[in-house]
Amino acid sequence: MQITIQKSTNPKAKPDWNNLGFGVYYTDHMFILDYTEGIGWHDARIVPYGDLSIDPAAMVLHYAIEVFEGMKAYYTEDGRVLLFRPEKNAKRINSSGSRLCMPELPEEYFVEAVKALVNVERDWVPKQYGTSLYIRPFMIGTEPHLGVRKSKTYQFIVILSPVGAYYPEGLDPVKIYVEDEYVRAVKGGTGFTKCGGNYAASIIAQYKAKELGYTQVLWLDGVEHKYVDEVGTMNVMFKINDKVVTPELSGSILPGVTRDTCIQILKSWDVPVEERKISVEELLEAGRNGSLEEAFGTGTAAVISPIGHLNIYGEDLTIGGGKIGELSQKLYDTITGIQWGKLKDNFGWTIEVK
Repeated sequence: MQITIQKSTNPKAKPDWNNLGFGVYYTDHMFILDYTEGIGWHDARIVPYGDLSIDPAAMVLHYAIEVFEGMKAYYTEDGRVLLFRPEKNAKRINSSGSRLCMPELPEEYFVEAVKALVNVERDWVPKQYGTSLYIRPFMIGTEPHLGVRKSKTYQFIVILSPVGAYYPEGLDPVKIYVEDEYVRAVKGGTGFTKCGGNYAASIIAQYKAKELGYTQVLWLDGVEHKYVDEVGTMNVMFKINDKVVTPELSGSILPGVTRDTCIQILKSWDVPVEERKISVEELLEAGRNGSLEEAFGTGTAAVISPIGHLNIYGEDLTIGGGKIGELSQKLYDTITGIQWGKLKDNFGWTIEVK
């Protein structure tokens, strides 16, 4: 893939690296790649960050023909910039896109585009430990057509944003509300994809949870409202009787990169891991009898987000005394240690941007 580069003539002032927030600031450039039916992918370019020009009838605006990814670049103490398992994101965007009848993007194009853009924006990678350069690749259907079918034209775009912690609480345990009214996804739907419609449909429940004093929602299955799916922006894991259990990939939850990372690390530590159905009644009973030792969300944005309180059917369960658990802390330290180059990468997960 040949990538042309048009440098910005009006670079932005850098933000306060100690007060980044999440998804607030954007770098000077973005990557764009076009797709036209009958031609394929073409015209790869890095251009100054700016508004997109699309037709008001573009299919993404009317039929939500859109998928996206979330990943990060990290600055190491010895001056390298690392990506973490980018090939997993490349595979997943194609899995998501396939469900929405979008064209396959060669995985090497995905990784090459990310590496090229991050390399151009190296001075936007924050150096403070705990910060990173968030990478948002996404694909949209751009054909102007008012009719429900697949689009004939697309754009694959990558933008970058220097970020701090996703949750203001950081590693302080969050409070989670178990949602039993609204539904996020059902098997056979788009729950396993990373498409905008999933997240748009979740906003009402998130506001409901926040009004009740909780940080996020824990979704249940869409059929019986009985089994745990995932947290609004993360997969979820529970340590019960010295075993880590997490919902199985049955088609209604996102196959998270951090989820897979945690499972592989836990198995390397000989920690028993079970991927299976988990009922809220099981969680309720485990919370009551003390066998629910830890609970935590896993995701690119927060990495590990310990859960200190679960509201299940109005009953508030305190987990681990409301403090981060030993295993949750160890997972966070290990994953971020690999990502920031502080620990040896025995799994071959990091790729240096050059």
